[in-house]
Amino acid sequence: MSVSGYITNKDGDVLLVRNLHRSDTLEMPGGQVEEGETLEEAIHREVFEETGIKVNLHGITGIYQNVTIGVTCVVFRGEYQSGEARTAEGETSEVFFTKITKENIERLITRKQFRDRALDAMDANYIPYEAFKAKPYELVSRFEVKKEYS
Repeated sequence: MSVSGYITNKDGDVLLVRNLHRSDTLEMPGGQVEEGETLEEAIHREVFEETGIKVNLHGITGIYQNVTIGVTCVVFRGEYQSGEARTAEGETSEVFFTKITKENIERLITRKQFRDRALDAMDANYIPYEAFKAKPYELVSRFEVKKEYS
């Protein structure tokens, strides 16, 4: 299981990284969920480790399964909270916020699977997320879908 984050700043720019092992593309920060960690904890940790940025999360915008390698990625959308963008030794070679549009995304995010995740997050349709412990039941965290009724 992995997580990724579509993180925006106050200007609407998106946080992108260039990973050392995938230098042909930019992508949203993220990585593997560690044992015993919630998805929410994992995205906070991964974004901070890769970029030095702390974030506020809004919810989940998609779930993507790579059948070839057996990895499922959950994409969160969030916003900048604090920190200075910086690279992570041995992991990222570039970290920055930039404008992403449907017109320029192919130039920035060259791998289709990463581009699709960003496009879905750009037009976010949030899905519910809940983390809990069992026996006895304890709610750890929850993101609900916010619905507007007319």
